[in-house]
Amino acid sequence: MVDNFSSSAGSPRQQVDESLVTYTNIIYALHSLSVLIGLTSAVTVVGSFIFGLPSIIAVIMNYARQSDARGSYLETHFRWQIRTFWFALLWALIIWCISVPLMLVVIGFGVLAIGFVCLGIWVIYRIVRGWVALHDRRPVFP
Repeated sequence: MVDNFSSSAGSPRQQVDESLVTYTNIIYALHSLSVLIGLTSAVTVVGSFIFGLPSIIAVIMNYARQSDARGSYLETHFRWQIRTFWFALLWALIIWCISVPLMLVVIGFGVLAIGFVCLGIWVIYRIVRGWVALHDRRPVFP
């Protein structure tokens, strides 16, 4: 039986540069810091995650070393982190575009709040799932 992951992006057990593992942990920590700021301040989780300096630095770090992770299980983590950021931004824009016109009939305020809460939970899930997989030294997805 052939492992699909190992044929395309390296084996999960493949040796990787420990400094790159540490680097990936730092990126997850920066994203987590943004979420923590969002949970403990007047800023929402989504607002802090998308516009907060820690997450912006984390995404820049992702792009800076993404090529170093190619062929290892860390490649999936870099992709996971980048996609989490950009999809959160996309979904936040969609929620805004749907909510703003509905605010004329008041329901938009509820749609905005519920949408951002759901998106915040999704962001937290993505960070936790990715960081747990990194801790286990496995790819985020097969």
